[in-house]
Amino acid sequence: VQLQASGGGLVQAGGSLRLSCEASGRTLSSYVMGWFRQAPGKEREFVATIRRSGSGSGIYYADSVKGRFTISRDSAKNTMYLQMNSLQFEDTALYYCSAAERHLAGWMTRPADYTYWGQGTLVTVSS
Repeated sequence: VQLQASGGGLVQAGGSLRLSCEASGRTLSSYVMGWFRQAPGKEREFVATIRRSGSGSGIYYADSVKGRFTISRDSAKNTMYLQMNSLQFEDTALYYCSAAERHLAGWMTRPADYTYWGQGTLVTVSS
C-alpha cells in the first residue's frame, strides 16, 4: 500500500488542522493505521492509532494529544484523518501516517510496529 499524507500548514496556537492520509494499492480497512510525529532533533513519537475495521472500536491516543486530536477512517474514500484541535506550540512537527498488516497484541505505539509510511506533512504552530 502507498500512503500520501497532506493537510499540514502554519496555524496559530489554539487553532485547528485536519491531516489526511490517502491510501492507494489496497483498502485501508485491512490495516492497522497510525499517526506519528517528529520534531526537529527529536525521535519519532506516537500520536494515535486505529485498528482494522471489524476489530472493535480500537482507537488509542498518546496522553499529550488525548482530548484534542481525533483519528478516523473513511473506507469509502480509502483515507485516514487526524483532526487536531487546540493546537499548541509543542505540536509543531512533521506528521507521518503509517500502516501495518499485522495486528500485534496490545496497542501498536512504536514506529517499528508499522511497515508502510507516508512522506510526512509539516505542521507548524505559532505561539
